[in-house]
Amino acid sequence: MSSWINTALFGVYPYVCLAVLLVGSLIRFDHGAYTWKSDSSQLLRRKRLRLGSNLFHYGVLTVVGGHFVGFLMPDWAVSWLISPAQHELLAMAVGGLAGIIAIIGLSILIHRRLTDTRIRSTSRKRDIAIVLMLWCQLALGLLTVPVSALHMSGGLFEQLVGYVKGVVTFQPDVAQLLVGTPLVYRLHILLGFTIFLVSPFTRMVHVWSAPVWYLGRRGYQIVRTRRPAPALVRERRP
Repeated sequence: MSSWINTALFGVYPYVCLAVLLVGSLIRFDHGAYTWKSDSSQLLRRKRLRLGSNLFHYGVLTVVGGHFVGFLMPDWAVSWLISPAQHELLAMAVGGLAGIIAIIGLSILIHRRLTDTRIRSTSRKRDIAIVLMLWCQLALGLLTVPVSALHMSGGLFEQLVGYVKGVVTFQPDVAQLLVGTPLVYRLHILLGFTIFLVSPFTRMVHVWSAPVWYLGRRGYQIVRTRRPAPALVRERRP
C-alpha cells in the first residue's frame, strides 16, 4: 500500500468519520427527533428477541468497554498493573469471549429479521445494512484473536494501542504506525470507522440515548388499592 493511500485511509478518513458521527447526530437530534429511536420489532414478534438482544447487547457492551479501557488507558497505569504481553492476553481472552457472545446474539437477531415476513416487511434497507456491518465487524474482531496469538510478545498490540491513542490525541503521521500490520487489523479499523460514518443515518443513533441513569436509580413499585376513589365535589355557583 502506497504512503498516500495509507495516510488517507488511516490518517484522514478516521477524522472524517468521527466528524460526521458527531455533527450528523446533532443535526438529526435537532431536526429529526421523531426518528431518534431504535424501531423495536417486539410488538410484531417476541420470539427469539429477548435471547438475541440480551446476548448481543451484553457482549457488544463488554467489547466496546474493553476497547476503551484497553486502548485508552494511560501507559503508566498499564505498566504498573500488567506487562504488554499480559495486556494482550487479557484482551484476547475477554474480547474473544465477549465477541463470541455478541455475534451469536446478533446472528439470532439477523435471522429473525430476515426470515420473519412481518419484521422483514417493516425493516428498512439501511437498518439491515448496519446490522450486517456490525456482524462483519464482530467477525473481523474475532479473526484478530488467532492472529494476535502469533504475536504474543506484545509489540504488535502496543503498536495498535499507539495508533488509537494517536488518533484520539491528533498526533501527526499516526497512520505510519499501521504500516506492515496484518490486513485483518486494518480491515477491522476501517470498518469500525465506516460504522461511525453511517451511524447518524441509521437506527444506531439510539446508542446516544441509552438509559444508563436507571442503573443507579432506586426501584419503585406501583401499589393499587381496592378502596373506591372519592367522589369529586363540584362547587355550586351562587
